[in-house]
Amino acid sequence: MRSLQRSMCAAILALEAVVLGLTTPVLISLTDVSWQTSVVVGVGLMLACLLVAGLLRSRLAYYAGWAIQVAAIALGFLIPVMFGLGVVFLALWWAAYAVGAKIDREKAEYQEGQPT
Repeated sequence: MRSLQRSMCAAILALEAVVLGLTTPVLISLTDVSWQTSVVVGVGLMLACLLVAGLLRSRLAYYAGWAIQVAAIALGFLIPVMFGLGVVFLALWWAAYAVGAKIDREKAEYQEGQPT
């Protein structure tokens, strides 16, 4: 049985990877952060999203996903709009995590009640 929670969380992380990757040019042009640090932060967070999305078979990867949400919000100290975007992605992550788990649980209960 394919986990809807894993699929939904991976989709959120993939979308977030695009946004976090695009923070790199914003960091370079609008902040006093060096371009090297900007690339490490922006591309690093983007790659972390993609890596964690691929590792969601492990429960530990979900904890890393929560950490990425915290990092995205913390990026708001450099790019203030990221406070808002980070909260939006946190809400999306939470919804994918909670609703996906609920649907997976209900689907498993339904399938247990079906004759084989």
